[in-house]
Amino acid sequence: MRVDIALQGPRSRDILLALGCDSPTRKRIMALKRTELCDAVVGGFDLVVSRTGYTGEKMAFELFIHPEKAVELWKALLAVGEPLGLKPCGLGARDSLRTEAGLPLYGHEMGGELGLGVAEAGFGSYVKVYKPWFIGRDAYLAGERARQIEIVRFRFNEKGVRMAHLGDPVLDRKGRVIGKVTSCAIDSEGYLTGQAAIELNACEEGASILVFQGASKVTGKSPAELAHGDRVTLPTIATITSRFPKLVS
Repeated sequence: MRVDIALQGPRSRDILLALGCDSPTRKRIMALKRTELCDAVVGGFDLVVSRTGYTGEKMAFELFIHPEKAVELWKALLAVGEPLGLKPCGLGARDSLRTEAGLPLYGHEMGGELGLGVAEAGFGSYVKVYKPWFIGRDAYLAGERARQIEIVRFRFNEKGVRMAHLGDPVLDRKGRVIGKVTSCAIDSEGYLTGQAAIELNACEEGASILVFQGASKVTGKSPAELAHGDRVTLPTIATITSRFPKLVS
């Protein structure tokens, strides 16, 4: 009987502690490292405080609380956090942050129609294949021998371009389709940043790619039918960037 309220950002710990707690609880929260959690009563709320989150922030928390107390905690956080810049946000903002941070989402960078596994998602190093036995080991190794694609992060070279969506084709500079877009959102500098599943031999950081936004909805004449003055839809150039950028907050 717990729900999760994510409290993320450089001032998140200051805001959490501003609710008030005793000295031992404060020490436990201050001592939390990334991925660690503890039980804590803060501001009179019985919480599981977890230093985790899906925004790529260095300082970030998920607060697990009984559903009947969730609204009260939400309002209390907004009240103490307003002077420190706290604002409510929804999944659209979360999606923008996690895409900018290179984090995968099920149905997009993992699973989904492409059947992407942990290795395609970029987390193969977490699978300890040297261990003598675990369920799925043989299947994982067989998949690795046959794997042809991997998730990359990309950024459009110019602002003001069309949004890319799940399934939009990705092409190389010669116009050959090499993969598909899995996510796209606007980043902190106003550029559209996305992730895509593309061929392994095309994954080099700094390489240029072409993204054909909304290709499935493009209608019109065949190239042979084009006449002077006709307009055609063209793919947009983007650059493959580092999959997991360094945390700066």
